[in-house]
Amino acid sequence: MSRKNVVLIDASSLLERAFYDLPANGAAGVRSLVLQVMEGEGAEHLAAAFHFRKEKTAVPGELLKQEDILKEFLAGMGIPVFEKEGYDSLDLIASLVKSCREDGEIVILSGDRKLLQTAGEHVVIKIPAVHEEELEFKSWSLERIMEEYGVEPEQLNGVLALSGEWGIGEKTALKLIKQYQSLDNLYGRLEEIESPRIREILSAHQEEIRQKEKNTALRDDAGVSLNYDAALTEHFFTSISDTEGNPFEEEGDHEDTSLESRFQVITDLSEAESLFSKCTAGSRLGLQLVVEERTVQALSLCLSETECFCLIPQGFLTPGYLAQKAGEICQKAERVTVFHLKNQLPCLNVTRENPVYDASIAGYLLNPSRDSYEYHELAADYLDLSLPSKADLLGKKGFQHGFEENRENAVTCACYMAYVAFLCGGRLLEELEREGMGPVFYEIDMPLVYSLFHMEEAGIQVERERLKEYGDRLKVRIKELEEKIHQETGENFNINSPKQLGEVLFDHMKLPGGKKTKSGYSTAADVLEKLAPDYPVVRLILDYRQLTKLNSTYADGLAAYIGPDERIHGTFNQTIAATGRISSTEPNLQNIPVRMELGREIRKVFVPKEGCVFVDADYSQIELRVLAHMSGDQRLINAYKKAEDIHAITASEVFHVPLDQVTSLQRRNAKAVNFGIVYGISSFGLSEGLSIARKEAGEYIERYFETYPGVKSFLDGLVNKAKEQGYAVSMFGRRRPVPELKSTNFMQRSFGERVAMNSPIQGTAADIIKIAMIRVDQALKDQGLKSRIVLQVHDELLVEAYKEELPQVQKLLVEQMKHAADLEVALEVEANVGDSWFDAK
Repeated sequence: MSRKNVVLIDASSLLERAFYDLPANGAAGVRSLVLQVMEGEGAEHLAAAFHFRKEKTAVPGELLKQEDILKEFLAGMGIPVFEKEGYDSLDLIASLVKSCREDGEIVILSGDRKLLQTAGEHVVIKIPAVHEEELEFKSWSLERIMEEYGVEPEQLNGVLALSGEWGIGEKTALKLIKQYQSLDNLYGRLEEIESPRIREILSAHQEEIRQKEKNTALRDDAGVSLNYDAALTEHFFTSISDTEGNPFEEEGDHEDTSLESRFQVITDLSEAESLFSKCTAGSRLGLQLVVEERTVQALSLCLSETECFCLIPQGFLTPGYLAQKAGEICQKAERVTVFHLKNQLPCLNVTRENPVYDASIAGYLLNPSRDSYEYHELAADYLDLSLPSKADLLGKKGFQHGFEENRENAVTCACYMAYVAFLCGGRLLEELEREGMGPVFYEIDMPLVYSLFHMEEAGIQVERERLKEYGDRLKVRIKELEEKIHQETGENFNINSPKQLGEVLFDHMKLPGGKKTKSGYSTAADVLEKLAPDYPVVRLILDYRQLTKLNSTYADGLAAYIGPDERIHGTFNQTIAATGRISSTEPNLQNIPVRMELGREIRKVFVPKEGCVFVDADYSQIELRVLAHMSGDQRLINAYKKAEDIHAITASEVFHVPLDQVTSLQRRNAKAVNFGIVYGISSFGLSEGLSIARKEAGEYIERYFETYPGVKSFLDGLVNKAKEQGYAVSMFGRRRPVPELKSTNFMQRSFGERVAMNSPIQGTAADIIKIAMIRVDQALKDQGLKSRIVLQVHDELLVEAYKEELPQVQKLLVEQMKHAADLEVALEVEANVGDSWFDAK
């Protein structure tokens, strides 16, 4: 049976591509492309798909008009048009491909590369590119994808998930997927990745990357199929010839009603003064101070849906003047909404008392599973508005040279930010209140912006010479380990090569537990950790890996971040981790390996400036204390109130031995159970961690729950509540969606249950350290002290204290941290002083 020639049109993405790349073309451009392909491909059957839009009122007026024109044209030709609630055009096309794949030669016309995932033996995707002011198609067959990318089409989802906001480009993403085949394999063998920067990014952003993988995956379950008889093209051309005139041309004057037509540029001082006079005390505004390298590039202001302005420094309209005016507006307006407030604070003079709200943070609180919270994403989520992203308009450099190299697009981008901030501001705040997260937003996450900014501004001093000496010591030890590993294995090989290492361990030395993959044996950390107790050479290899990571990431890597003031000014992010934890990047100072003494010693290179010392304060077992409070288990609460060793008490109860007879091994095992329970550990997970039989691990957990029955009922209740509500919630009201609980996949559902148990506890602990940080930062200022917070690492705060202020700082730090939350169990804080982070820790 001959195969049917089918052309599937991803109409929404094609129209958006034409609309934003060549606005003059719009629907007419898509019509031209459709006709061109119909004639060129000899199509027998044709169908089109559009995004389903719940509300059309917020779609850009001109785009909506073009969409209606295109639909009218397709309907007039008799071409079947598919729209379905809950599905976008990409999913509908993927579903149509599924229905036609067996008997069709399929050509897909799309503006979105995600559809390359559907390529196959009988499926070709054509994507337009701008060429001499026109859109022309580039064809992507299975062969071409394999030739240009070197991966299978279905693996492109992993490439799309990896490349993006976190600093991994497409080339690197392709290299990783080629080497590891999938994200599952990649994360299972993370320690094998040679680049410390890539390792750090992958580790820090694992949750967001996995979420993006889900978002970029195509759904083919829309249940739509092509009726070949209804989609016959033989009568389409007759319909075209019968159409009089051009359906894409309109009579009368062409008034520009596009969103961008509302944006006005101001470079004149008198016009600027007139605009600023409209920003009165009762104003509700969208504002964006565009700051690059601590210099104001522009100021965009949105006063209403039809009044949006971009002020660009010129003449008397200086960067300093714009910064001053932006600060004054923020201080007197009723409400100002911005994007990425922390990035503007080097030039924007506002305090946490001013009514300035960050839309990105509000968006994060409402949906903490996203990978980013840019204006175009919130516009799509809350305004049903499809806008080009900053990267679409300005490329990878962003605003860095935008106003010099591409002024029109830079103005558009700046205005989009203020415009979306204005329209979203009220909606986001209302949604937060409705979801019970108003207090989290107003009292924790917004004030935290200022504390993080102060910490980044302060930075932390590093002794270059000591860092170099540390690196030299590491290199000597690495060389010693390398020689010992070669001696123990009897072979000279590249220890950093997973392939060579796997062959030596599992082929030549015949070690048990080898797991063979497409690229050789797995030498991931979890595989080697199981072997280490019985095979000393494996422990040497693990130590070698730790030290090489320390060397590349810290000994060599940190030097690149030391500024002219001999300090590292890192970046601290509050919209990355779904749990609510703060993360650290450029560099990541929260992930220093501490298992080895030599790893802990990296802290010696971090020192206070002259005349100061470090005060390091750390919460003791904060998550277990939160568990005791939230569960209400009286036995656990009493154990803490006695101020005794909680791990020894648990060991005594679980193993039924007197407290004074608990062995160090029993205490260690009880500690693993205590902390494991917080993370919803399974008998399998505990058995792996303690290297004991699964049955024995199961008995430990069972005895724990018998000892603390309130904990068991509390954790079960968290899972049941999350299943009902669709989210887990912390003590302070922070929510985390848990869609995995509804999965039909056992592994995903089990992961969801662990998230439902852990998120309320970890989220509460994260909120407590945030509250403490805000209060310490404010107290230092209120008491007129020069000392300042220079680092936050999970449950720990590091303060650079002037020696004459030390007693006051120590007292203030401990008091504020202890009373950051009112729990049934007291929060214990240990504070130490030292001349380096190592000494203070």
